[in-house]
Amino acid sequence: MCLFSYAEDPDPDEQAPAGLLFVPVRTEAAGPVLRVFCTPLGERTAVGFSRRDLLTATLGAGQPAIPLAEAALRALTDPLGIDRLVVDPVLTARAVSTRPVYAAEPADAPVRAL
Repeated sequence: MCLFSYAEDPDPDEQAPAGLLFVPVRTEAAGPVLRVFCTPLGERTAVGFSRRDLLTATLGAGQPAIPLAEAALRALTDPLGIDRLVVDPVLTARAVSTRPVYAAEPADAPVRAL
């Protein structure tokens, strides 16, 4: 633990609670369903935004969201084995496609007639 406190420190020793978050959901017949995301290394994570405009800038204007406290979001994701929460991410990737992806042949592969 650091003995000194710096207001401009970008990486504080202890994180403050996030408070009320706008959490992305999918709309289903039974009601809203929490969207779960993955980190670049494949770890499942919950995502929340501190402001609605940040959510819109990252995920688009059509993304439905519900307001949840950080504690409530953690309580929802804990039974799923998700213990990571990312607040205000700025980069996202498109959803994984279900169509097959074919690897390109190496440059030294023999030419085949079609």
